[in-house]
Amino acid sequence: MAKSNDEVKSTQANASGQASKTAAYDKADTEARDPAADLETAQPTIVKVPRSERRGLLGRYALLAEIEEPKNYSRSTKWFITFVVASAAVAAPLGSGILFPSLIEVSNDLHTSPTTTNLTVALYMLAMAIFPLWWSSFSETLGRRTIYVVSFSLFLILNILAAKSINIAMLIVMRVLSGGAAASVQAVGAGTIADVWAPKERGTAMGYFYLGPLMGPLLAPIIGGALAERFGWRSTQWFLAVYGAVLLIFLIFAFPETLKAQKSISDGVGKGLSANQHTEELGFSTKKSVHQKTRRVMKLSKRIFIDPLKIVLHLRYPAVLITVYYASITFGSLYILNISLQSTFAKAPYSFSTIQVGLTYLPASLGYMMSSFLAGKWMDKIMAREARRAGRYDADGHLSYRPEDRMRENAWVGAIIYPAALLWYGWTAEKGLHWAIPLTANFFFGVGSMLIFNMATTMLTEFMPNRSSEGVATNNFMRNIFSCIGGVVAQPLLTCIGNGWLFTILGIIAASSSMVIWAMRHYGPRWRQDMDTHLDR
Repeated sequence: MAKSNDEVKSTQANASGQASKTAAYDKADTEARDPAADLETAQPTIVKVPRSERRGLLGRYALLAEIEEPKNYSRSTKWFITFVVASAAVAAPLGSGILFPSLIEVSNDLHTSPTTTNLTVALYMLAMAIFPLWWSSFSETLGRRTIYVVSFSLFLILNILAAKSINIAMLIVMRVLSGGAAASVQAVGAGTIADVWAPKERGTAMGYFYLGPLMGPLLAPIIGGALAERFGWRSTQWFLAVYGAVLLIFLIFAFPETLKAQKSISDGVGKGLSANQHTEELGFSTKKSVHQKTRRVMKLSKRIFIDPLKIVLHLRYPAVLITVYYASITFGSLYILNISLQSTFAKAPYSFSTIQVGLTYLPASLGYMMSSFLAGKWMDKIMAREARRAGRYDADGHLSYRPEDRMRENAWVGAIIYPAALLWYGWTAEKGLHWAIPLTANFFFGVGSMLIFNMATTMLTEFMPNRSSEGVATNNFMRNIFSCIGGVVAQPLLTCIGNGWLFTILGIIAASSSMVIWAMRHYGPRWRQDMDTHLDR
């Protein structure tokens, strides 16, 4: 590792004007001057896009103006954009858990079995894994704003239909489609953060953004339990519809397009038609023109339906694979823990009411919040420190950041805290100790797991700086599959082996997975350079 740093230092110190493969990060994302060297930098020039030329669906109605360089927005505007996206990111996980407290009521009302009713949650989570592959791909061509407006319009309509469901089949279909619609933010949201924030501050911003998808599963049972107890299970779907409507208003009137460079979704599918242009102008239909039109349609169809699946191929890069794996293990543990809370505290010796069970999710929520406030800034400082230590500066004197530098001592702290918290919770809940003891463990689980979530998501946006939403979509695809599996197997395992041994097994898996940190430390730079070479082809 030291040898690699010396080589980088020597190369960039003696050839300040040279470009290299890894300079893609500097060119695309790195605008931050060394804060220790220059705290007072010139205010960037903001060039507003004329209202008639603004991009995105209904873009001219946005009160917040689109600008040519999104990273030049004021800090207050960046934080407002981050707030809107984080609020939108709550929707999908909120919908996944809001039915948990009322699943029995749904079974009775729609005259079906509990096993069938559970599909309204399990398949919802599966939709959250698959749909972002398309949302992410389309966002790189249609832009972020269009994806948000379309997806939350669908989310609003589908939740109204879910609330009006007349049988379990209709409810399952509407829930799956609404989950897929809201899941757009799971991938595109992190891309939006990368659009507007420079690397030196991105970790902090990503921490606040990630509070959204993490607060959803924690608040959902509380809101769902209170609504179902007072108004019945259909009120939970009406609540989601109202929430979607409020978000849609914000997205239409207060959210600008943030993707700097866009390419047409039909790029590359209309080439080779000029030879037939004169014939078409004369109104003739020839075999050649028909053949070329067919080819164009086929290429466009492939771009729309097949190419988004290629996002999963990013897992062939070791740096992406192990980062996604580590985040997925952590996320799967979260969903198993959520199911355990409902199962454990609703029966003896705790015998909590529906509202009390919902409140058991608050300690982990507090852990997430505290970690979000502190971990992002900590990670940004670590990244800047590693760049200074290696002497990495670009031609303009700005620090040259590397994504793998985010996985340092902060990762080790998370890797120790959250597996230990799983063991702590498992055995204290198994023995029926006072409720405060296992719930305190959940607070520390929130702190440790948030360190991992924040780090992994930010790294994935920077491993592929020009395809940030694709990297996060890959992460969402894997983590939601893990959470779906966890949601399906958790209750049978709890019944079979209990909290103690289940969370012991999870703790061992989580602790052994921390080898990812060691691997990234030793092989991360080489893996990233190899990935740059392949992506630049």
